[in-house]
This record gives sequence, C-alpha cells and structure tokens, in this order.
Amino acid sequence: MFTTPVGTPIDARNCTRLVQTAGARAGLPAIRLHDLRHGCVSVLLALGVPPRTVMEIVGHSTLDMTMTVYGHASLKDKRTALDQIGDLFEDDEDGGP
Repeated sequence: MFTTPVGTPIDARNCTRLVQTAGARAGLPAIRLHDLRHGCVSVLLALGVPPRTVMEIVGHSTLDMTMTVYGHASLKDKRTALDQIGDLFEDDEDGGP
C-alpha cells in the first residue's frame, strides 16, 4: 500500500499517475501499475527465490495464482531449458548416457 506523507492511502489513480510520471522521467514506456506486480514476481522467480516465498511476498492466497497468472518465463530461461534438451541429444550421439 502506498500512503501520503501523513499516512493516509493514496487514491489508486493518483498512485498510477505518480508511477507513470516517474517512469516517463526515467525514459520508460507507460505501463499499468499492476504490471509492476507481474514483473516483480517474474524477477523474484528468475532470481531463484522459492515460489512459496514469492507467493507470500506478493500476498497471494495460492501458489497456483503466483505461478500460473503472475510468473512469466523469460526468453533466456526458455532458451536455457531448450539448450539443456539439446545437450541431452548431443550426449546421446557421443555415446553418453
């Protein structure tokens, strides 16, 4: 939750405006505030934070919500996984396992 300097909740529209203004100053494209939540989950998972811990950080009630709706695999992660499959075939051709 974001608050004003006196501790009262910031109106959702004002919070979005503040984030978008700060992003524009930093040269970032406009995004929805909620998109930051998706990004946070994806980054935490990519850093190897256990999914249960990520779930508790973002306040989800189920692990399924965290992993299915919010967790997004990066292109790098997908390439790494597919390279590992390729490595299995290479090992097999060389008389490996």
